[in-house]
Amino acid sequence: MTTNAPRVAKDQVVAIRYTLTSQSGEILDQSGDSPLAYLHGYDNIVPGLERQLEGKAPGDKLRAVVTPAEGYGERDPAGSQRVPREAFPADIHIEEGMQFAAQSPDGRMIPMWVTEVEESAIVVDLNHPLAGETLIFDVEVVALRAASTEELSHGHVHEHGSHHHH
Repeated sequence: MTTNAPRVAKDQVVAIRYTLTSQSGEILDQSGDSPLAYLHGYDNIVPGLERQLEGKAPGDKLRAVVTPAEGYGERDPAGSQRVPREAFPADIHIEEGMQFAAQSPDGRMIPMWVTEVEESAIVVDLNHPLAGETLIFDVEVVALRAASTEELSHGHVHEHGSHHHH
């Protein structure tokens, strides 16, 4: 491979194929047929994986072991909270595993996951389901391209002319 080959760096749109497994070997997630495209340097993927992809070129493969501190964080025991059922929309059937977002007083969106459904309350966890886990990513860099001005200003990839905010 030549030294002039494009490399993963800030402001690049990077397409990767990956399989994410736990330390016990359980497959937790994978890209499937379509590679995942993300904007490098904008916190669109977990920090530990982004750091380990830095400088790689298309065709490079790696196993990235990501600690909780560089993944979804350590598990905070205070993250589990019981919320009155009426705080959720009445027309939604709520099940364990569902994700919701609440707005903090300063306007930030706070993700939460349903861990238990009771008659009068919903138990939610503010910890990401993979918090506290060491993550193992088997990754292949599939393609790179320079990000568009619009992608840079929004901080994420716009695929196939689509535009949406998360």
